[in-house]
Amino acid sequence: MKKYYLSILLLFAVIFLGACGEDESIPVSGSNSDGIEEMTIKFSHVVAENTPKHQGTLAMKEYIEKESGGKIKMEIYPNSSLFGDQDEYQNLVSNNVQFIAPDLTKFVGNNPQFNVPALPFMFDNDDEAIKFWDGEKGAEVLGSLKADGVLGLSMWPNGGKHLTNNERPIDSPDDLKGLKFRTQGGQVLESIYTALGAGSESIPFGELYTALDQGVVEGQENTFSNIESKKFDEVQKYMTIMNHTRVDYAVFTNTEFWEGMNDATREIVEAGLAAGTEVARAEAKSLNEKALKTIKERGNVEIVELTPEQIEEFRTVLEPIYDEYEEEIGADVYEAARAAAE
Repeated sequence: MKKYYLSILLLFAVIFLGACGEDESIPVSGSNSDGIEEMTIKFSHVVAENTPKHQGTLAMKEYIEKESGGKIKMEIYPNSSLFGDQDEYQNLVSNNVQFIAPDLTKFVGNNPQFNVPALPFMFDNDDEAIKFWDGEKGAEVLGSLKADGVLGLSMWPNGGKHLTNNERPIDSPDDLKGLKFRTQGGQVLESIYTALGAGSESIPFGELYTALDQGVVEGQENTFSNIESKKFDEVQKYMTIMNHTRVDYAVFTNTEFWEGMNDATREIVEAGLAAGTEVARAEAKSLNEKALKTIKERGNVEIVELTPEQIEEFRTVLEPIYDEYEEEIGADVYEAARAAAE
């Protein structure tokens, strides 16, 4: 009888050990047998849904969730619905959000080289700006925030900026004198308006419509898609097509989050970012063209289109800004930007 029970015990032991040997890769908590980690990623931005940036985030979300088989969820928070201009960076540093896509000039306090989109008339179009940020020097600037635990991954263009205001048509530098404009902030933008005899004030994007409506500032500068989607033409009377500076975004992530993903997971997220970048870049030009058409159709603003001679007048007034900031931004950055603009 004892031999019988001993045999039974030995049989169960063999079965148990055999079962363990067949499945040595038991998933750990938060992972799956295919190596993809289960997680929820948050992406916060400050602009509306009908903008290149939001279309890029949607493409990124679609790719990541599909290719991960739903194991990776991505939540998108547009319109400053989670975090705004004033607190999104701090929350990225704290890993309360995993991706943000702010205007690059928001980081001029961290590194003055982020002033590149504010350099007057540096880039004529999106392709030139993309060429700079995809290049060696642009990648170096994007990677300059690692001390904060933040990594810049990919530039998403929005386009050239144009002026709106409530006081008068603007077709020469003298027309800006005495007016105050909202800017994203930064040394170069402040110097631009000083050179033009105007004032500037940094106001969070989500508060700009109200600031214009209440006369806190007389005007602002932005892309056609931002002007149209936020309906700034409802509270402005004049718009001057200038393309004097740019709004360019970049997708930034938290380095602890980014480096903490295993290879299989990060491969999907990186590919999703590439898909989002492709859409955001393709949409920038077409959405700005559609936005200008919509602004014209709404008929709320008088539109001034500058001649080449008038633009050259602005260039001449603003040219000294390059000398003023060459040492701070770097001659090497200037050289790389000018090479991209050729």
